[in-house]
Amino acid sequence: MGDPIPIPYPNASTSTTPSSSSAAVPPPPPPPRPQLSLVQPSQKKKHKPIKVFRVFRSVFRSFPIITPACGFPYFPSGFPDGNKVSGGSRVTGTLFGCRRGRVTLSLQEDPKCLPMLVVELPVATNVLQKEIGGGMVRIALECEKRGEKDKTKLMEEPVWTMYFNGKNSGYVVKREAEEEDLSLMEVLRPVSMGAGVLPGKTGVEGPDDELAYMRAHFQRVVGSKDSETLYMLSPNGDNGPELSIFFVRI
Repeated sequence: MGDPIPIPYPNASTSTTPSSSSAAVPPPPPPPRPQLSLVQPSQKKKHKPIKVFRVFRSVFRSFPIITPACGFPYFPSGFPDGNKVSGGSRVTGTLFGCRRGRVTLSLQEDPKCLPMLVVELPVATNVLQKEIGGGMVRIALECEKRGEKDKTKLMEEPVWTMYFNGKNSGYVVKREAEEEDLSLMEVLRPVSMGAGVLPGKTGVEGPDDELAYMRAHFQRVVGSKDSETLYMLSPNGDNGPELSIFFVRI
């Protein structure tokens, strides 16, 4: 018999590994998020969100947005005296959301602080913008009264019923500030008052993907343990509030 035929083994010259030219190029990494420099409010007690309200929030987000019809405004505390609001403390309020998405309200002691309240409102951003542009807007958030021994603060209530200019618009859910909220608050940290549009996060071009925001000073007036009011302050200070938000237990 003849000599055995040698079996060739792959080497560098016969490797079946695809060349670098045919290999898929990985997508570039996303840009790093801005490092947070927001500080804690002066009096902030951290509460862990209850699981049942996480479930409720996910169900709530699946509800359709109700566009309220025009109606007689609802004023649980009445109009402020005259054209100016006095008393109380001043806080920073930011309303933001995609144009056809739900509006989120974030309250801060000042733009340098972490949010002390974040709630999702059952009204579309473009609807709220239109109503504010057309005149005074009144938003009332209502919940049931608690027992005398209950120490839950008004702003710590997890769920509210919202009335938009007197019309029932659905439920409002309080939640912890999420990463997207904090990133936006960091971007708007130098802004004390103003409105504008930021690029959306989905990468889809078009006005519906843009994130609209409006930031203003609010006068926070505490009526009792069961009622508080936020009056949006005009930049020039000579007009009445275009937006008032009432928090009430009934």
